[in-house]
Amino acid sequence: MGWFHKVDSTEGYLPDEQPPFWKLILYALQQVIVMFPATITVALITNFHISTTIFASGFATLCFILVTKGKIPLYYGSSFSYIAAIFGLLASEHMTGLSLDEKISIATFGIVMSGLVSVAAGLLVKKVGREVIERILPPAITGPIAMIIGLSLAGNAMMDASMFNAADGSTNNMAWLIALATLLATILFSVYLKGIWSQLPLMLGMFVGVIVAALIGASTGQNLFRALPESVANQGLFALPHFTIPTVYWPAALAIMPVALATIPESTAHIYQLDVYVNDLAKKKGGKKYDIASLLGNNLIGDGVGDMVAGFMGGPAGTNYGENISAMAITRVFSVPVLIAAAVIAMIIACFTPLVKAIYAIPLPVIGGLEIYLFGAIAAQGIAIMLEKKVDMFSAKNIAIIATIMVIGLGGQSVFGGVIPFFGMELPALATAAIFGILLNLILGGFRDKPYLEPNPHENDEE
Repeated sequence: MGWFHKVDSTEGYLPDEQPPFWKLILYALQQVIVMFPATITVALITNFHISTTIFASGFATLCFILVTKGKIPLYYGSSFSYIAAIFGLLASEHMTGLSLDEKISIATFGIVMSGLVSVAAGLLVKKVGREVIERILPPAITGPIAMIIGLSLAGNAMMDASMFNAADGSTNNMAWLIALATLLATILFSVYLKGIWSQLPLMLGMFVGVIVAALIGASTGQNLFRALPESVANQGLFALPHFTIPTVYWPAALAIMPVALATIPESTAHIYQLDVYVNDLAKKKGGKKYDIASLLGNNLIGDGVGDMVAGFMGGPAGTNYGENISAMAITRVFSVPVLIAAAVIAMIIACFTPLVKAIYAIPLPVIGGLEIYLFGAIAAQGIAIMLEKKVDMFSAKNIAIIATIMVIGLGGQSVFGGVIPFFGMELPALATAAIFGILLNLILGGFRDKPYLEPNPHENDEE
């Protein structure tokens, strides 16, 4: 399609650059490892079929890349934002007595319809233009949102790292050692390794963590490796995903569709993150500027198409993953061909039970060690957005917006578990923080501010 060109680089890879085949596969495996824990967790929490969820994430990623013409390096994975809405729907009286597949069919109708909302929002963004969006969602809003995305997951990272038991409040000392070994190894690899190895710190750190877990298991008898639920583990060598066709049920649409609107600020923050880091690498390599920030509309359309594709397969709703963005920022590998390979690998894994077992078996503390780094990197990217866009941190208006977004978002996450009770409603903390920040910015006259825009001579390029 002429979107990509082959490059053998030690500095990193830009979206339209393709690494040599063997490097591409290694980078792709790293991206799969990064997305796997969250995607699997969503499937386990919502009771959606695991193999279907993995397969849908890969196929939806391919569709996203096709829709966005290979210009946005993002991986589509299952989203936590929709869990509360799906839970509420499946727990309603109308669902009583229905089989699991019948419940999934009803829920996926709402997921497909939420995809239409994202597509409509994307078309609207493309029509009104980037300048309007920059006025509604300036860096003083998207920066803190990115920080919240990372920091709100900090608790999950620490619980995984310690194997925290909510029932009795206990932790596992050996788990702490494994997580610490994984974290320190990953950091040291990312800082000190050169060449190809500097672009694989997450995978190498994971290997160190797995080895430490195996040694601890051999010396203490503590087996911290995980096993899949029997319903999945006993499917045999090869098993096609269990696809479920959506069933028209309009209350499901009403329950799930609003969540798509609430994820727009998050998607905007992700695009800003990519824009900052991709262009930093492009500047170092002396290449053209990549105006990814102007592709928000395309991103939302691609996200919506991903939701519709996942829903028609019987998978949960998703979004572009901050974990994968962090992995790209850490490794400086933003190559879209790598993400295409990762999507294909995920689809292959979904069809082979032993491969699902192997990746799922990675001890939780190893995942926790990686998450501490990845989630922290997401938060750091929020700071980078504000620095890059020259947000005035001495402005009373900006301080008010940033302060309220941070406290509402993080407070809602830490106190209420991510869903704020308000006059009988349950409001997602991140979405509530973002919407409050948008309204506050408009009230304080932010819409009249001149947006931060840089001219890009390649903005209208179609190749």
